[in-house]
Amino acid sequence: MPIYFTSRQIVIPGDLLAENGYQAGLNTYKVENKIYAYTVGLIEIKGSRIDIIPIHGCYVPKVGDMIIGKIIDYGSNMWAVDINSPYLGVLTISEALSKPINPFKDNILKYLNIGDFIKAKVIAFDKTRDAALTVKEQGLGRINKGFIITIEPTKIPRVIGRKGSMLTTLKNKLSGHIEVGKNGRIWIVPKRQEDSFIYVKILKKIEEEAHISGLTDRVTKYITEILKNTYT
Repeated sequence: MPIYFTSRQIVIPGDLLAENGYQAGLNTYKVENKIYAYTVGLIEIKGSRIDIIPIHGCYVPKVGDMIIGKIIDYGSNMWAVDINSPYLGVLTISEALSKPINPFKDNILKYLNIGDFIKAKVIAFDKTRDAALTVKEQGLGRINKGFIITIEPTKIPRVIGRKGSMLTTLKNKLSGHIEVGKNGRIWIVPKRQEDSFIYVKILKKIEEEAHISGLTDRVTKYITEILKNTYT
């Protein structure tokens, strides 16, 4: 079962990745017994399955994704939500409020207004219609503090890291609260004002170096250096 690349190597469309006995995963295709790359990205090998993680690309919603959205419009019984995607998010009153209201008598903007950010979950989506969202589960809803950083959605897996390693490093090394949306938006509530700048620098470093192996170790060292220079 020959394989021609190792995990985290960059491949381009048409690269022959493996032959015989391997399963074609995300962003790959199979011709006879040969698996080829469909897009530019990093190869990920999990057992006999081969995936390609795109280096560039837009966010395409998936059911179950936790995302961070921005209210951009509204109707009588719903809000339109920018989810950093070619697709729109739709949040209905029934998926936002615990009890029904009369939309003809009650102004829904007193619950969520234009410009508000929300933490939401994708509950339904297909490419023929916009993504249906909910904020009724625990931990979801309007974001009332902190700030939002946006990076390329394809780099979010690197912010999380293998088995959550990168996200654990960020939480252990930096003060405050951080939550990562699958759509490329990251919500941060720093304990110290100075940490806002540190978060931005570190997340941009992860975004820029996402294709290079050993990223977690480099980021850990980088955080240590920044904290030393900032607070000593």
